[in-house]
Amino acid sequence: MKLFVHDRERGVVRIPLDTRRSQIEELSWVQEANVQRILPNHLRVQIVERTPVAFFRNGTELTLIDAHGVLLDRPEGEGFHFPIVTGLSESMPREEREKRMGIYTEFMKDIDLVRPGSSDRVSEIELGNPRDLRAVLTGLGGGQDAEAVTVHFGREDFTGKYRMLVENFAQWQANAGKVQSIDLQYSRQVVVNPDNSVVAAAKKKR
Repeated sequence: MKLFVHDRERGVVRIPLDTRRSQIEELSWVQEANVQRILPNHLRVQIVERTPVAFFRNGTELTLIDAHGVLLDRPEGEGFHFPIVTGLSESMPREEREKRMGIYTEFMKDIDLVRPGSSDRVSEIELGNPRDLRAVLTGLGGGQDAEAVTVHFGREDFTGKYRMLVENFAQWQANAGKVQSIDLQYSRQVVVNPDNSVVAAAKKKR
C-alpha cells in the first residue's frame, strides 16, 4: 500500500504499472506480482508470496529462507516449525544458495517417501559442503527417542541411504552403544561413530 501512496490523486492511466510491479517484487516476501488497470478508476494487484522452508542461521540470529535461497524476515507473532539450515551466508550468491537449497528440498522429500513424517525429526541441516549434506536427526531409535545423531548423506541417493539408516540403526546402536554420528557418503561403506563421552563416563564409573 505504501508504494501506491503517491498515486492516490493520479488517474489510473497515468500510473506506471511496470514500475509498481517491479517495486512490489523487490519486497522480500513477494515472489511474483501483477498490476492491472480496471477502468475507470481501480487497480488490481495480485501477489504470490514466497513460502519459507527452513530457518537460516545468520550469525546469532535466525531468519527464514525459501526454496530459491531468498532470505526472509521473520514476521512477528508467527510460529514456524522448520529445521535450521547452516553452511550458507548472506554474501553467497543467491544462485548458489538456490542450488544448495535444492539439495535440501530433495532430501526432505526423499526421506518422507521412505517413512512419512521423517522430515519432522530433522533439527538441523548443514549445506556448507555441496558434496555432503549433513543432517541432525532424532527418533532413529523409534518411539519418542529424542537422542540426536549426525548423519552424513553425501550428495545423492537420499532415499536408499535413509532406508538403510532406519532399517539398520537399531543394530548399529546395539553394536556401538550410543551413536554420535554415522557416515553414509560412500557406497558399500558405513562408518558408525559411538559417543565417546558416554564411553568415557562409563569407564570413569568403574
